[in-house]
Amino acid sequence: MPVMAGAATFRVKGVVVDSISGEPVPFAAIFLHGTDRGMIANEAGEFDVTASSRPAYIGVSSMGYRAAKLPAPERSTTDMVISLVPEGVRLDEVTIRPGKEKYSKKNNPAVELMNKIRERSALTDPRRRPDYSYNKYERITIGLNDFNPGDQTEGSGGGWMLRTFPFLTEYIDTNIISGVPILNLAVREKASTVYNRANPQSTKEVTAGLRQTGLDDMLDPESLRLFYEDVMREVDVYGNDITILQNRFVSPLSAIADDFYKFYLTDTVDIGGERCTVLTFVPHNDQSFGFTGRFYVVQGDSTMFIKRIILNVPRNINLNFIDRVYITQDYERAPDGSRLKQRDDMIVEASLVPGTQGMYARRGTVYSNHSFEPPTSPEIFDDMRREIIATDAASRDNHFWASQSPDNRDDYNRLNDMMARLRRVPVFYWTEKVIKVLVSGYLSTGKNSKWDFGPMNTTISGNSVEGVRLRAGGITTANLSKRFFTRGYVAYGTRDRKWKYSAEVEYSFRDKKYHSREFPVHSLRATHLYDIDMIGQHYLFTNPDNMFLSIKRSSDFLATYHRLSKLEYTLELENNFSVVAGLSSDRQVSTPWAPFVDGTGTAFGHYTTSGLTVTLRYAPGEKFYQSKTTRYPINMDAPVFTLRHFYAPGGVAGNLFTLNKTELNITKRFWFSAFGYLDAALNAGHIWSRAMYPDLLIPNANLSYTIQPQSFALMNPMEFINDTYGAIDLTYWANGAILNYIPGVRRLKLREAFSFRGVWGSLSDRNNPALDPTMFRFPEMARAIPMGNAPYMEAAVGLDNIFRILRVDYVWRLTYRNVTGRDRRGVRIALHFTF
Repeated sequence: MPVMAGAATFRVKGVVVDSISGEPVPFAAIFLHGTDRGMIANEAGEFDVTASSRPAYIGVSSMGYRAAKLPAPERSTTDMVISLVPEGVRLDEVTIRPGKEKYSKKNNPAVELMNKIRERSALTDPRRRPDYSYNKYERITIGLNDFNPGDQTEGSGGGWMLRTFPFLTEYIDTNIISGVPILNLAVREKASTVYNRANPQSTKEVTAGLRQTGLDDMLDPESLRLFYEDVMREVDVYGNDITILQNRFVSPLSAIADDFYKFYLTDTVDIGGERCTVLTFVPHNDQSFGFTGRFYVVQGDSTMFIKRIILNVPRNINLNFIDRVYITQDYERAPDGSRLKQRDDMIVEASLVPGTQGMYARRGTVYSNHSFEPPTSPEIFDDMRREIIATDAASRDNHFWASQSPDNRDDYNRLNDMMARLRRVPVFYWTEKVIKVLVSGYLSTGKNSKWDFGPMNTTISGNSVEGVRLRAGGITTANLSKRFFTRGYVAYGTRDRKWKYSAEVEYSFRDKKYHSREFPVHSLRATHLYDIDMIGQHYLFTNPDNMFLSIKRSSDFLATYHRLSKLEYTLELENNFSVVAGLSSDRQVSTPWAPFVDGTGTAFGHYTTSGLTVTLRYAPGEKFYQSKTTRYPINMDAPVFTLRHFYAPGGVAGNLFTLNKTELNITKRFWFSAFGYLDAALNAGHIWSRAMYPDLLIPNANLSYTIQPQSFALMNPMEFINDTYGAIDLTYWANGAILNYIPGVRRLKLREAFSFRGVWGSLSDRNNPALDPTMFRFPEMARAIPMGNAPYMEAAVGLDNIFRILRVDYVWRLTYRNVTGRDRRGVRIALHFTF
């Protein structure tokens, strides 16, 4: 019976949760005793009930839980949390506040059950069979959560959008967990078959269909697909770690699970006609990277077969932007006892800022046609790709997708129609254009643009030599030619009053969808440029004239102008192995700050190095976001090996003498389960011959206030000049391993970051201008010092996740501290977006 708005004087709103796991208790009955008001909570355990007067007490009950009788609060409340104790938990072992309970893993039957499940997991693993395959249909949906069409106020979920686009009400869907309305903004579907071979072990996914539509069409579709699949990975609880949201969670079946989790036997229920024991688990620390959840284990089964799995993340977990995560998996048993996954559903509710419009993401996966027969085409295991995408995968018709979808939903065409109507509204049309420029960095010149201007973040920047640097450039697209591409720029410095330029022509041996840098690259590229070369300042993941690097801790004039011509052949394979072979001629032009003067005082106006470069790179399993200029790692899990050698023959093409230079770079991320991860980079190099100082091995110095990988924050450019070196760059991200345990501080969800960088090198006599008068002297402005027996080292302690996006480090110079004109310490910052 409804209560009139004017008569309602008492309101109780909140959520009913499991006292052990913290999970919502769906469909609990709430009754305000002393009134005639009550209700049934929704699937998320949420309730909102009003009465004309304050009740005597509040009664709450749910099947499988002890009924609760709570005193009514003195006044209305909208954030009440009611905890129910499961029937299967003895009250002398577990109270309503798990943090105060008397819990022991010793002689605990729940812990013994968990250990049996882990020990016998191989007995039900279908991958133990020589061959195993199945069909997989996956749908990823991104949308606005709690998008309320009935609330038109400024702060509501629908709000201004519904006032501007009233037709959106025709496209509203429902969140299957909470029951609130959602508005889908992006839909991606994939239909594939997965083949697994036990010996030699190999897994291949053959994708027959791919399609996507929605607001994210403005971004690179393949990169986004890889990103979504990486963030919302399939969950395998039988391993030690579970990777979702680009973090590692401790699995409830991990080798350390009995120390990380508390386990309880809480109920017995029927699942699919089989009687199951409910094994409930919750992490000891609700801010650590673990799950609350339940395993439904078939009773009387010697293999400890799990029929259903439910996982949630704790409400207080140290995750950014994430409000809730729900994961459900269902299994059926094959005749041989193998566990065959039928359904894997993940729902994520998120918000950028608490109290603002929430986001909704769902990955729904359905598995069918499980088979233990060998594939009809066994040669698929000879393919170097992990995922083999059919050439017509993106052009499948509606009939194909209707046959794949298990629920006959047509989200794709509905969203297509909605986007078409949105783009007919000018405010949306132009807003989408602006966002696309900001995200991609390029401005297209039409619907089927043949030339894109950019990158926009290099339009204006500055440095000590050029003053204000103005730059304009762009690239041709596949709308002009799918195989011939050009790109280039012109730049001008207001202080040096010099024009610079770059021109590039590339022929691709593969048809491209839009631009020449798309993976995999197989091309022949010719480049000619004239520009400034900041010696000893070469950044990895950004342009040197990025405007955000313009603010520096000191002036820097150690630069030359160089005229570089090069011809490169690039071959990238689908297994992430690549080879680049190139011919180049680099003429360095001296400047007053970086002159070319030998030991006799003879000055040279320029210095030329011409030779052959061969670069080998291997990154097995690498995933990256592909922009039009560079690639940004989606995750750093894959090891990356890069070996480069440069050879310049003496007396040829302007070379003063023969030059041989070899460099090696290795990077890898190491995970420590839920206790963070270590990003490691190792670099080494050696020059096997004589070399002038522009060709020597100079550590990367970072003069900006930003944190740059594999660059030294407190080193000056050309401070150390070597012909042999080894360097290490280590950053440990602790993910709150310490701060999560500090009362008060833990609420801020800060995370620790510890860094160490070091380089040791030496300069041989043959390349030391103090010993050989035919070599160019080092620039006086560099004040280069010889590296002795001690390496150069610096360390940093930082706070990450400030306001969810900012990292601040305090850096110390550990060695060579008493050198005049060098910073000993400093603060560095970086934007760091992570879950």
